Amino acid sequence: MTTRYWIVSLPIQNNSSPSSLWSRLQESISKHSFDTPLYRFNIPNLRVGTLDSLLALSDDLLKNNSFIEGVSHKIRRQIEELEKVSGVVSSSLTVDGVPVDSYLTRFVWDEAKYPTMSPLREIVDGIHTQIAKIEDDLKVRVAEYNNVRSQLNAINRKQTGSLAVRDLSNLVKPEDIVTSEHLTTLLAIVPKYSQKDWLASYETLSTYVVPRSSKKLYEDNEYALYTVILFSRDADNFRTKARERAFQIRDFEYNSETQESRKQELEKLMQDQERFRSSLLQWCYTSYGEVFISWMHFCAVRIFAESILRYGLPPSFLSAVLSPSVKSEKKVRSILEGLCDSSNSTYWKTEDEGPLSGFGADADAHPYVSFTINLI
Repeated sequence: MTTRYWIVSLPIQNNSSPSSLWSRLQESISKHSFDTPLYRFNIPNLRVGTLDSLLALSDDLLKNNSFIEGVSHKIRRQIEELEKVSGVVSSSLTVDGVPVDSYLTRFVWDEAKYPTMSPLREIVDGIHTQIAKIEDDLKVRVAEYNNVRSQLNAINRKQTGSLAVRDLSNLVKPEDIVTSEHLTTLLAIVPKYSQKDWLASYETLSTYVVPRSSKKLYEDNEYALYTVILFSRDADNFRTKARERAFQIRDFEYNSETQESRKQELEKLMQDQERFRSSLLQWCYTSYGEVFISWMHFCAVRIFAESILRYGLPPSFLSAVLSPSVKSEKKVRSILEGLCDSSNSTYWKTEDEGPLSGFGADADAHPYVSFTINLI
């Protein structure tokens, strides 16, 4: 899919018409840059308003476009991330039931949603308000999803880290723990290459250790987990002596209810994560379409307003969408310039700092209205 487009408008001269200018543009592109896709960008007759209102609006057009484009890209990146995490095969996004690029190249103004008799400022402000609300919703939904992910990742880290820090509850069984009125079981974390030292010395670390009571339960890349049984009254002394020999005694108390509670918590978090992820992905699909539709209507308002400011009244211009390759850009610029009034072209080439060159410009000044949109 093409991801970079130009939206342009060309002035219609007094001795020309939209259809004849369109034919000349098609012919020139076909002859000199045949690999450049070209489409008509149909804009209805919008309400012009006053010159002052257009001038005030033009100051906000570029800023608003950057904002809308940014939200569109945020949602798209979120979709890509969620599809990757979910293992979903990435499919082409659609807008109003058609591929994204097709919606742009076959754009039709939605009169029901954006009445053409509404002031341009009202349309632009309405679009901005809608996109801002969608962005706020995105932040809230992503925060909810990330909160569950963080909780789940924290639990997984405890279960998959080294024995020095990980949760031991899924490694220790009830039968591994011996407790009575006088006896207790301690869990020792022994460096992997010190196991012989542990087995040779644990019985002598303190006076009241049960002989041959140590049993290895688990081993990872760094440590081994051992149990040791001793008299409860000697536990603190054993901890001190073990620490002096670089053996870590982990605090642990087996509780079947706690174990079951942790298991249920993990299962719930996994279900919540999947639910939030699925809900967020579906919301992103829908919201991306809404944002893109609003963005294209904004672009139509922008090209209309800038064309009025550039060419004057009454509205007399042809708008189009092109997607030239990088190597064809200069040639296409030359073609578009050649279709403008020659004196006007000279003015724009030699007076880049002229009074009109700054209107919504996001590239070098041209004798026609032009701006670039990036779908990704």
